Amino acid sequence: MPAGHGLRSRTRDLFSRPFRGKGYIPLTTYLRTYKIGDFVDIKVNGAVQKGMPHKFYHGRTGVIWNVTKRAVGVEINKRVGNRIIKKRIHVRIEHVMPSRCREEFIERRRRNDALKAEAKARGEKLSTKRQPEGPKPGFTVEGATLETVTPIPYDVVNDLKGGY
Repeated sequence: MPAGHGLRSRTRDLFSRPFRGKGYIPLTTYLRTYKIGDFVDIKVNGAVQKGMPHKFYHGRTGVIWNVTKRAVGVEINKRVGNRIIKKRIHVRIEHVMPSRCREEFIERRRRNDALKAEAKARGEKLSTKRQPEGPKPGFTVEGATLETVTPIPYDVVNDLKGGY
């Protein structure tokens, strides 16, 4: 029989709960507060069929544009042909988790603000731009001895006489 093309086709492993992650859904999922503008990752929970997004959106990161009683509206970029379309979908909170995509940026911004405050107190101007690593410094090899290696001429006739 040919394969089906339904909404949940080819999601046997995609929507399955993880190893040792089956059973009840932790209360943290329901007690989290989401605000408009938050970045969230869509991770479908196969145990909850209501408010489940299409398999295309599983694993995608988007921005919250709407918050309702049991769901959040997420805006995601979808590539269609040669263009990128902003798609707005509503997803139940069981299928959404806060994204960690901005953690590194927020930490770097906090560090830079502290460095700027210290520099201002000293009366200096500081650049907080990230710089490329650049080439490694050169060095000289100490105590190495040179050895010239020359190949031994290959003698076809004597090699054939020896045989296998």
